[in-house]
Amino acid sequence: MKQTTHPPDHLSAPVRNGAATVAPPPAPARARRRPTSPQWAAWAFLAPVTLYLALFYAYPLYRNLDLSLRDYTVRSFVQGNAPFTGIENYRTVLDDPTFAPALLHTALFTAVCLVFQYAIGLALAVFFSRHFRLSATLRALFLVPWLLPLIVSASTWSWMLNSDSGVVNAALHALGIAPVNWLTSPSWSLTSVIIANIWIGVPFNLVVLYSGLQSIPASLYEAAALDGAGAWQRFWRITFPLLRPVSAITLLLGLIYTLKVFDIIWIMTKGGPADSSTTFATWSYQLGFGNLLPAFGPGAAVGNLLVVAALVFGLIYLKVQRKQALS
Repeated sequence: MKQTTHPPDHLSAPVRNGAATVAPPPAPARARRRPTSPQWAAWAFLAPVTLYLALFYAYPLYRNLDLSLRDYTVRSFVQGNAPFTGIENYRTVLDDPTFAPALLHTALFTAVCLVFQYAIGLALAVFFSRHFRLSATLRALFLVPWLLPLIVSASTWSWMLNSDSGVVNAALHALGIAPVNWLTSPSWSLTSVIIANIWIGVPFNLVVLYSGLQSIPASLYEAAALDGAGAWQRFWRITFPLLRPVSAITLLLGLIYTLKVFDIIWIMTKGGPADSSTTFATWSYQLGFGNLLPAFGPGAAVGNLLVVAALVFGLIYLKVQRKQALS
């Protein structure tokens, strides 16, 4: 008499179409929720970046916002018991007689620098894209202003534009032109710092726009030349349209950098004379650290206005890029 043994219940499977299929045991719930190895690696790579952004971006922005909403003095800044004043510091800034000139100077300084830096950088990028002899050497020399520390560049321009012993006035005297008080005249101080900042910012535009030109296929220029298009037509109908994405990010980065320029203006003119070259960046420093009785709250409020301006232009750029991607 044969004795039959039946498999355990968890090994039994239903018979479908004459064939038995064994279902695997269900996986534990905890094992399914446990992150896989690639996920752990992704979190490990994100952790340093997240910590860096939190420490050096999020926390300073929070502290600056807190400064602008409280009445901080030197004593309360150390003890941390400054009273909350709301938007009173912003009202103080808006009612200050320096606000309107500083706003105008910031707008002029930013707009003029952006236009000339981009135009000169684009012209040099197109010039160097021809790959003539010594083009690489000359292109490297144009990077020198960008590589120099800002204090060195600003000090050099201060010496060159000195009213008595500057090289620029010496050249004007040799040409029979009267010397100009570049740094001490209210009519010329803003122009002087604009010239210096244009000289410093041109290499950045040159590098970015030159890299954008390298991505344009040479076959487009060859086809346009066969169709009889001249140099200007090739630039206006091929080069400039295809450089729009690179140009947009170049102008955006240049705008953010130019809005917060402080070193050049402070070293060359300190915002003077008579606030003729004061911008929001220098005014914020003067309010917070330039007086015996610092006004930390209004100084932080002016700094936040710069942050808001940069944020607005950044959002406009993202919106324009999104529309171009959808079209």
